[in-house]
Amino acid sequence: MASFTVLELRCTIYIIWTWKAIGITQYFNFAVPMLTQEESRFIEYWEANRLRRKKFSKQLALGLPLGVVIVVGIFFSFLSGWHKQAEIEIRSQAQSTPDYSTIILVLIVAALLIVVFTAVFSARHKWDMHEQRYRELLAKREHQ
Repeated sequence: MASFTVLELRCTIYIIWTWKAIGITQYFNFAVPMLTQEESRFIEYWEANRLRRKKFSKQLALGLPLGVVIVVGIFFSFLSGWHKQAEIEIRSQAQSTPDYSTIILVLIVAALLIVVFTAVFSARHKWDMHEQRYRELLAKREHQ
């Protein structure tokens, strides 16, 4: 079966629409690509799940592992002591005020913000990509 890119599909649809508008479609026989079985299954899946996948709680749950991996990497980098000047600065502040509660609180809040932002952003981006593919496949199906 032939494989078409989105640009080729859009150009084909535009050419067909233009020739229909000026009334010369009977002279040209175009084969607009049919939907593959995978594309049809994706349309059915996305029609059933698109609103559910758009909810904030679902996006947070889907993107959470990526955010946690990023925060673990940041904490590993922070605790490994590879940046000597930062370690010296933290120790000098700790000697003047031996209370680590403010540093720990700031790190926890920063970690939570990084996790939530990364989780929601990655899930929304993935949702937008699926939605774009869904709309393109609907346009393709409409012009068959």
